Amino acid sequence: MAETPALRLRLEDLTKRFGTHVAVDAVNLHLEPGEFFCLLGPSGCGKSTLLRMIAGFETPSSGHVRLGDQDLTALPPHRRPVNMMVQSYALFPHMSVARNIGYGLKGLGRGAASARVADLLRLVRLEGFADRRPETLSGGQRQRVALARALAREPKLLLLDEPLGALDRGLREETQAELRAVQRRLGTAFVVVTHDPEEAMMLADRIGVMEGGRLAQVGPAAELYRRPASRFVAGLLGDVNLIPGRLGSAEAGDSRAVETAHGPVRAAATDLPEGTSVVVAVRPENLIVGTEGLPVTIADAVFLGDRLRRTLRLPDGTLLRSSGRPGDERDLVGSETRAGFAAAAAVILPA
Repeated sequence: MAETPALRLRLEDLTKRFGTHVAVDAVNLHLEPGEFFCLLGPSGCGKSTLLRMIAGFETPSSGHVRLGDQDLTALPPHRRPVNMMVQSYALFPHMSVARNIGYGLKGLGRGAASARVADLLRLVRLEGFADRRPETLSGGQRQRVALARALAREPKLLLLDEPLGALDRGLREETQAELRAVQRRLGTAFVVVTHDPEEAMMLADRIGVMEGGRLAQVGPAAELYRRPASRFVAGLLGDVNLIPGRLGSAEAGDSRAVETAHGPVRAAATDLPEGTSVVVAVRPENLIVGTEGLPVTIADAVFLGDRLRRTLRLPDGTLLRSSGRPGDERDLVGSETRAGFAAAAAVILPA
């Protein structure tokens, strides 16, 4: 297949209102050429509406969609160098795999269209399936047929709305790896909408977390996980302990003190003013039992093979979670100890 020029997608103050409801609120976003980007968020946060505005199926109330030097905002879907793949796959049951993939290639001529379909079958590793009907394929194979059809006209940008949502967990994990491999081989920019944080972290170069129609934070998965910008982002990206307190005075260095009901702790530095009500966010794997820190009672310990998951109880009854290497800690359930964390492993967030 011929290579398509790499273009940068830019969303500028993109907004969509449905009556008085603001579904997407002044979103600004730049995507790099060839980037795999995920829009992550719960149902109703605006991520699918944002995707449909990029595709042209929804008209923005204001703002712009640009691809390279081209303003796509007023163009209908069929005139945009963009394609969209939906969760249902929408394959034609009466057509073979090859005819499904080549459905949009009628203007190429039979020979060129057949060559393109053969290339796409190789790309998605479905050689030998050209004459099969969709009902004879597994869910993962149907997903790959739909992907090949979406790529047939060589879009400069491919949009995927919950593309793996219909698959069971085992097949979804297998297909995630295949989808990522196809994107890397092809080099086309992908934008995927998902509500599954693990899927977003598996697939994306960068993730945009959406909350209430706005982008709450954009960055690589590791940055969002380790340095969330809000309680919402922290909770969405994985299990997290939130310890309330009040911020101490600013000091020279890379950490700040937080006074909690159970004693002082330190976390990564913040620009918030002294006295601000905050929470200290710390992941379970960074909360270490048996070190200096907060007084806790081990309420439970569950062996999970490569790790031990502990439930810890603070004196006021608040529960914390800790995850570490297994040992004989199960025998210590009910015992009193302390749990602490390195300042660099904890983030201070507004309460």
